[in-house]
Amino acid sequence: MSDLQDIARRVAACTDCGLAKGRTRAVPGEGPEQAQVMFIGEGPGYNEDQQGRPFVGAAGQLLEQLLATAGLSRSQVFITNMVKCRPPNNRDPLPGEIAACSKYLDRQIELIKPKVIVTLGRYSLGKFLPGQTIGKVHGKPRTVGQQVVCPMYHPAAALHQASLKKDIEQDFKTLASQLREAAQAETPKEPEPKQMSMF
Repeated sequence: MSDLQDIARRVAACTDCGLAKGRTRAVPGEGPEQAQVMFIGEGPGYNEDQQGRPFVGAAGQLLEQLLATAGLSRSQVFITNMVKCRPPNNRDPLPGEIAACSKYLDRQIELIKPKVIVTLGRYSLGKFLPGQTIGKVHGKPRTVGQQVVCPMYHPAAALHQASLKKDIEQDFKTLASQLREAAQAETPKEPEPKQMSMF
């Protein structure tokens, strides 16, 4: 069993906060252990709770379209949430629930070591850039510790507020250029040929 599978097993058995009582299935997150990009949303919704997978409803479909615009597919990225169980009636997660779940998210980040973390919405933004508002910082990547953090609106926001869709699409284009820069920084440069001395 891989370390990520071990986290998933622990999440499925977790009873550290009240959300465990109302869940159908816990949603630990999914994606490859070598993912360069990690998306962190807020919490599972109805469809996610039923299937045990993150972002499988309407917001997930929009996310997949947005990933394509950045030259990515779902199978290349790791997708998870601040809380791993659905809050009742899709209410906002409470501070205690986020705190109870943070050990799992922190361990996932530690294992995957993504180059870029994309925060989707204000709760994951608050984890990395406390005190910032999404309206001011979305689409503006910054380095936090070892990772580049790209704050973005949650795809669900674009479904409720059509005017935000253009902002989100633009932010995904920014993500694509961030990834190109990261790839170029990793490519070793060819050593320049030594000049032969005539003396």
